[in-house]
Order: sequence, then structure tokens, then C-alpha cells
Amino acid sequence: MRTTFYTLGLLLIMSSCYPSSVSFQDKGSMPEEWKTFSVKTLANNAATAPNSYPSILTEAIKDGVQNNTRLLLSTNNSGEVNIEGAINGYNITPIALQPGDVAAQNRLTVSVKFTIFITKPEEEKMELSLSKFMDFDSNQDISTVEQSLLSEINAQIVQDVVAKLLSNW
Repeated sequence: MRTTFYTLGLLLIMSSCYPSSVSFQDKGSMPEEWKTFSVKTLANNAATAPNSYPSILTEAIKDGVQNNTRLLLSTNNSGEVNIEGAINGYNITPIALQPGDVAAQNRLTVSVKFTIFITKPEEEKMELSLSKFMDFDSNQDISTVEQSLLSEINAQIVQDVVAKLLSNW
């Protein structure tokens, strides 16, 4: 009898904690007024960055926001959330020096600064500065590993931009 009472009590407590809905997209931390977003092609202020990199990163941000939030891409570049930015740094530096001042690894670092303009529910401007890096062996030529390194760096940048949008402003 006592076991049945405890089992029923435990079931009652657990059922009150059961989620009413489960989703992999955020629905609650962004204001309801946000329906669309736009991303202006990033400026390239880094002399050593590949010419195609700003458009590649811009497209990655568009895809990341669309896939991880409820926001839809605005076709006329005037959403409730408007993202602009510039690539300010693109550097390869030696790390992990060995005897004889020879580097065992190199580091590709990308620095980007974003300005996020919000038009609803009230006008607001947010700044986001990011610096992301990936290491690679010094015996590898940068031209052979650059695309895979940038893909990883882009994923980190997109994750931070999406996290900023999903955070409570």
C-alpha cells in the first residue's frame, strides 16, 4: 500500500515537470515582433583575406540564422533585424616554436566586427566583435588547408551571431 502511494506521488510530481512542447528552434527569447532579418555583404578590411571570403561568410551567416532561429530572410534587405559588419583581421602566425625557432604549428585568426540593427519593438543597435582561430601544422601549405580552416572558423562565427540573437537583449 505504501509503495503504491509513493509511486503515485512520484508520477504526479514527474508529470508536472513534463514539457508541454519540445523544439529545436528558439521560440521564446527573441521578441515576437521579429519576423525577418537581413545581412548586408560584409566589408573586407583585411588586406590578406581572400577576395571571396566576405561573401562566403555572409552566406554562412544567412544560412545559420535561417536554420537556427524562426527568422526568415528578408528579400528586400529590410527586416526587423539587420546585420552589417566587416572582416577586420585575417592573419597567419607561427605558434608552438621548436628549437631553432621553427614553428610546429601555425594559427589562422579571423577577426570580425558586427553591428546588429533592431527596428522592432524599439530601435536598438548592438555591437559584436569576434576573433576566431584554427591551428594547422606548419608543414601544411595554407592553400591546401585554408578552405577547411575557414569552414570551421565560419561555423564558430555563425554560432556566436545566432547566440547573440537568441540571448535576452
